[in-house]
Amino acid sequence: MKKLYATIGLFLASLVSAQVPQAFSYQTIAFNAAGAPIANGNVSFRISILDNSATGTVLYTETQTKTTNSKGLVNLNIGQGTATTGNFGGINWGTNSKFVKVEMDPAGGSNYTNVGVNQLMSVPYALVAGSVLSNSSSSNGVNVVSLKNNTGNGCIVVYSDNEAKAYYLNPNGTNSGSWNSSNITFSSPIMGAVSSNNIIVVYSNSVARGYYLNPNTTNPGSWTTTPADFSSAIKGAVASNNVIVVYSNNEAKAYYLNPNGTNAASWNTYNVTFSSPIKGAISSNNTIVVYSDNEARGYYLNPTGTNSGSWTSSYVTFSSPIKGGTASGGSIVVYSNNEAYGYHFNPTNNSGGWTNSVAFSSTIKGSISTAK
Repeated sequence: MKKLYATIGLFLASLVSAQVPQAFSYQTIAFNAAGAPIANGNVSFRISILDNSATGTVLYTETQTKTTNSKGLVNLNIGQGTATTGNFGGINWGTNSKFVKVEMDPAGGSNYTNVGVNQLMSVPYALVAGSVLSNSSSSNGVNVVSLKNNTGNGCIVVYSDNEAKAYYLNPNGTNSGSWNSSNITFSSPIMGAVSSNNIIVVYSNSVARGYYLNPNTTNPGSWTTTPADFSSAIKGAVASNNVIVVYSNNEAKAYYLNPNGTNAASWNTYNVTFSSPIKGAISSNNTIVVYSDNEARGYYLNPTGTNSGSWTSSYVTFSSPIKGGTASGGSIVVYSNNEAYGYHFNPTNNSGGWTNSVAFSSTIKGSISTAK
């Protein structure tokens, strides 16, 4: 009888380098045929990037061998393994949907068993939306996230395991470059950071902190005093045009820039919770959708409003598990096995809303858009 070895995987929000990602993170727990985690064992993986569908053309394949921890957990940086097919840097992330296929040999050899194929959503290519440029680098355990925004201002946040410090450009001052006097500390290790236009969010396992650049004042760089606390472990974040949504297993919180305010950025006071574990998020222009197994919730940024960031009060539920979504030009479509809902930004009244669903008589295989 053939033995099947299963993994439970999670794509972690990694920072995009220039326009094409050079690697992204995948975290998984490896199980043996009896359903027990493979503790402190050498396991090997074969990872493939597929084009347009779960059975699409193989664009890239690599192999990696890793050692699990005492709970069977292992972390992979996909794109940094031994390439056997294609070139990771040559993948065009901007066309068609992309799927990742993970195969594993629990004995550390090359007798691989398919353990899952999943569509890539916010990772690696949709974390930073539209025209935003977000660059990251690391050296000796210190990471850097920087941003450029539409007005040419800029700021950089450098973070270690437990603290973050910001350097900003003062567009109206004569001595325009300065380290912010306030430094931020975390009680648990920092997991990552995300940027969009004038804002940056740095987050640990349970806390997220925001930094913003207000282009209308003379000393514009500032950390928002109040952090966002999460009751469950943070899973990732997604950004779009001066708004960043951070999500955990069952809740999502938004950090946004108020384009007309003097104290320009803040955490939205209204947070949303989900009845089932959050699976991912996707963004486009002024909109973000966060989705779990059976429900999806939308957030929009009103670029002309004074308190402009808001979750849409209504949300949509699905009769079958959500498979993924696609974004284009301020609209987002989320789909399950047999139905799809649309979320869009309406420039007439500067708000976001859901459109009624469409049903399919056969299984939905994927989606494609004209732009990210």
